[in-house]
Amino acid sequence: MSETRPNSGPVIDVGYVEAVAKAHENGGFDRALVAFGSSSPESQLIVAHAGHITERLGFMIAHRPGFTAPTLAARQLATLDQFTGGRIAVHIITGGADQEMRRDGDHLTKAERYARTDEYLDVVREEWTSETPFDYQGRYYQVEQAFAAVKPVQKPHIPIYFGGSSDEAINVAGKHADVYALWGESQTQVREIVAQVRAAAARNGRQIRFSMSLRPVIAATEEAAWKRADEIVARVRQLREQAGLPTSGHAPPNAGSQRLLQTAAQGARLDKRLWTGVAALTGAQGNSTGLVGTPEQVAEALLDYYELGISTFLIRGFDPLEDAVAYGRHLIPLVRELVAERDLHLTAAVG
Repeated sequence: MSETRPNSGPVIDVGYVEAVAKAHENGGFDRALVAFGSSSPESQLIVAHAGHITERLGFMIAHRPGFTAPTLAARQLATLDQFTGGRIAVHIITGGADQEMRRDGDHLTKAERYARTDEYLDVVREEWTSETPFDYQGRYYQVEQAFAAVKPVQKPHIPIYFGGSSDEAINVAGKHADVYALWGESQTQVREIVAQVRAAAARNGRQIRFSMSLRPVIAATEEAAWKRADEIVARVRQLREQAGLPTSGHAPPNAGSQRLLQTAAQGARLDKRLWTGVAALTGAQGNSTGLVGTPEQVAEALLDYYELGISTFLIRGFDPLEDAVAYGRHLIPLVRELVAERDLHLTAAVG
């Protein structure tokens, strides 16, 4: 499913899940994100199966605090890490839309949700690392003599990715995140958010890494890539109009989407190859900006972000399976080559 491909077939297509997992593994992806939603299949169970039919592929499990006790969630994730041989990461999604949260019975305010996430991650981290029973007394969680016999394979614990662009989110990320995840924004915006998150981490005596989510549109020529991007916009517009969904003027409640709409307001094409066409149409619902060009051009644009401090790229196509195969063949090797060359030159310069 994507903005250009409406839902079809069963909600869980086991064969398709397996094909996508194997395409990512064969394509050289480090991790695959498994999303979370208030009506979607359960992400940890999908990973349990996908992990069983792959050998090297890592998984980033989108996880929403508040619906599972943190002690139990920690043990569930640690158990998966054991069964997959240390291939699990968790992507904490606190939730920015009140309406969606209420579908699962959560009526806290946004500020309260981030305060709860802060406590949740305190407990999860302690459950993963404590060698003795521990107590915790917070507003949202109180545990007595909590202890997990199962610990993650990865030390000191499973990597914590964190999303959210509000002030509350950045403060919690600075305290807990190993990797802060942002959507594809202009280089100016990326410099700004990276500086803010680094400052929040420094206040907690920590350092942090950064991940960026993008939708590359690649083709053999630049002209063909932009033609495909225009076709994607036309297809998204057609499907949204058929479904009675707005194609302009709708303001999302979460800060991350608001930032993407600010990007889109600057134009459909920004910097070298940043493309905002789908973000503008959809109200920037999720990862919706892209980079457009030949594989070589897109790889060079990714390197620009790497030089701004982005060390992980979460890429997803509008044709999810086909694009994953294409990225593995044509884009990922180029990006790794450019990054290795850049790092080698920096090492030689320092030496």
